[in-house]
Amino acid sequence: MRYRLGVIMDPIATITTNKDSTLAMLLEAQARGYALYYMEQDDISMRDGISYGACRTLTVADNKQDWFQLGAASTLPLHELDVILMRKDPPFDMEYIYTTYALELAEQKGCLIVNKPQSLRDVNEKLFISWFPQCCATTLICRNRQQLRDFIDEQGSVVIKPLDGMGGESVFRTATDDPNKTVIIDTITRNGRRHVMVQRFIPDITEHGDKRILMIDGEPIPYALARIPAKGESRGNLAAGGSGKGVALSDRDRWICQQLGPELRQRGLIFVGLDVIGDYLTEVNVTSPTCVRQLDQIYKLNISATLFDAIERKLA
Repeated sequence: MRYRLGVIMDPIATITTNKDSTLAMLLEAQARGYALYYMEQDDISMRDGISYGACRTLTVADNKQDWFQLGAASTLPLHELDVILMRKDPPFDMEYIYTTYALELAEQKGCLIVNKPQSLRDVNEKLFISWFPQCCATTLICRNRQQLRDFIDEQGSVVIKPLDGMGGESVFRTATDDPNKTVIIDTITRNGRRHVMVQRFIPDITEHGDKRILMIDGEPIPYALARIPAKGESRGNLAAGGSGKGVALSDRDRWICQQLGPELRQRGLIFVGLDVIGDYLTEVNVTSPTCVRQLDQIYKLNISATLFDAIERKLA
């Protein structure tokens, strides 16, 4: 059977091909004979209880200069596709949520959505670690400025960040004796009007980085990409100038994966990226996890093949 796969993503013309996980997935699907259909978020609509996509047929190539071709356009009921990869990057805003409702309609009519639309809404990438306190460093989520100041004084050194960011955006490190502590709190909470996350600073970030562990249907890939901060930085994100280094999973990493795996599987979160610093889980990335191509290159893997094996088990 030739499966029909739709992908919703940011403009494919703008991707960085040697780092783009979505392209790796599309290359694998194409190699398996899937028919590919390309969509962006503004191509999605709903009418009379049916979700539609203004699709273009798509072919891809592992080529830095000419990596895609778009073909004929057509508007399809989304449920006529076998599987849809929801790979739109944050911001996770109301427009993103509206798209998940459209995908949920298609899901109800038989289309497999990766990841499950309800779980994309339910699982905030920062907040969800609260379901696994045994895996985490001391963490506070609130918007009360005095409570935040007290927490910083208690912990000594912390990282504070918004609940809707990505790529290290608006992530601050501050400490008890930081003269900018109050202005950081005021700025990031918008003067107490926005909830934020503050975590005890984990010194392992400096030398060993922020590990991205990829989970497929609740099981980990045995290697992680450790994102090492640039000199003078406390953020390991590649988008913030960090550099990637492959590492094998530690016993603690595997234990963290065991704690989360059953819950991820139950929630229909087929492809997930865990962020781990030292011994501690810091984020659970469910929208558009990355690092596939880097790990494939370092360890001669094909992570997308593992993903599509899982997808095809569900389609069957």
